[in-house]
Amino acid sequence: MKNKCQYNGFSLIEILLAVGTLGIGMLFIGGTFLASIHFSTIATEQTTAAVAADEAFAKIRLYDVDPTNLAIDQSELFEQLSSIDPNEFAYPSADIDTSQKQYYWSALCRRVSSNSNSRLVQITVFVSRKIGSSTSYRGGVGRPIPMKIGISGITGQSRLTITEPDKITWINNAYTIVDDKTGRIYRVIERDPEQPNEIRLDRPWQSSADGSVWVVPPPAGGGKYPNIAIYQKVIRF
Repeated sequence: MKNKCQYNGFSLIEILLAVGTLGIGMLFIGGTFLASIHFSTIATEQTTAAVAADEAFAKIRLYDVDPTNLAIDQSELFEQLSSIDPNEFAYPSADIDTSQKQYYWSALCRRVSSNSNSRLVQITVFVSRKIGSSTSYRGGVGRPIPMKIGISGITGQSRLTITEPDKITWINNAYTIVDDKTGRIYRVIERDPEQPNEIRLDRPWQSSADGSVWVVPPPAGGGKYPNIAIYQKVIRF
């Protein structure tokens, strides 16, 4: 009498289905992993920017600002109002080689009140990153700084027109701009692909029809938007 052996196993189709399912799962896991790295980097930079901004406000208090040298309807770069050492704009302030420092800050100053006795000044701090020691930035100072761009707009509408053709590429999607006259901060939703000199804001424009905005432009040769965050305080000097 012959013994009958029975072999149990997976068919080729079942193996292929299992491998396919595993592959799809790994793709989702890999995508989640990359997204977590991206958001972790953003969170780290935001934390660093907050600390750098606190340090910047402290240094501005230390070096002082004279409100009588400021206008109500115009912002001025702090570095043009003070004799501060250029190395003081780098973060951290530790005594290390400046070429190893990646984060830098700049500030705008605007007088708050028309009262000549008022000592209140609106300080807007821009915290930006510098990538690579050979990267060239506009302004000729070797680091990202906010620069002024002429615009026109209608009060109550969320669209602006860039009036300086050579600076159109200085403002792109997701950039942050600051009104020169009021100091209000706006987020750029998008730059019109059909009309590149037109930008749409996250909220209605609340200033004059013709004016200027401040923005940290991208590197001269192109690249990632250097500005990380903008912080604002009113300080009594």
